[in-house]
Formats: sequence, C-alpha cells, structure tokens
Amino acid sequence: MNAQSYTEIQDTVRINKKLFYKFYALVGGDATSTFYLRIDERNKLVESYPDDSLKTYVRADFNAKIGDKFFTTGEKDENDNEVTVVQKSDSTMTFSFDPVYHPNLKGNLSQVKYIKGKGWAENFKKLKINGVVYQN
Repeated sequence: MNAQSYTEIQDTVRINKKLFYKFYALVGGDATSTFYLRIDERNKLVESYPDDSLKTYVRADFNAKIGDKFFTTGEKDENDNEVTVVQKSDSTMTFSFDPVYHPNLKGNLSQVKYIKGKGWAENFKKLKINGVVYQN
C-alpha cells in the first residue's frame, strides 16, 4: 500500500491443477487489476489466468544470474518481452523488460525489482505478510 496504490492477495485458485494466488490491485485510486501468480518448482514467478489457462507468462526467474535473458511467453508476439537480469543480491533482484516484438514499444525498457520474502520493491507505505507489518 502507498498513497496511489493498494494490492492484496484475495484468494487462491487452481489453474491447470496448479495453485495460484489471486492478486487484486487498486491503482491510482480509480483503476483496478486482477492477476494470478505463483512461484513454480523452478523458482520462476509465473502468471496465468483462469479464462486462458493454457497461457503462462514468466515475470521473473529467481535462479537466473546477472546478464541472463529469457522471454515472458516465448510466443514472439506483441505480449512477449525479452527480460534481462540487471541486478541481483542476496535480498533483491531487478529485471529489465523490453517488448522486442511490439512495433511501437520495442526499446522502451521497464524495470521491476523484487525483495526476497516481500515481493515487489515498490515505494510502499505499509506491507503486511502473514500478520507481520513492514513500514517505510
């Protein structure tokens, strides 16, 4: 939670017999988003959706090393991003996303950073995990 956004895990759901966590987010006070995430047996953060259960997206590979690259879908379509590990320590990891197959967005990089055991390294005001509250 911060001044503009709020995200919570609302539920769990099975997609293709695998357990996913349902995340609900309020962004900017008026937009909402629902997404489903899990960390798979290879330590990858995977996203899928109940209404399109055959598609999966790799958001992060926590076993990768700095400089390693992978693709989010492997479909070579507009939704497929080339992801590069740009930073890694014992407690954080940063990934750079390049939509290389999108005609208008290729080269427009975005980065996502994760904190081990806490999730996204956003500028949060309050973070609550299993009853433990972390505040910035």
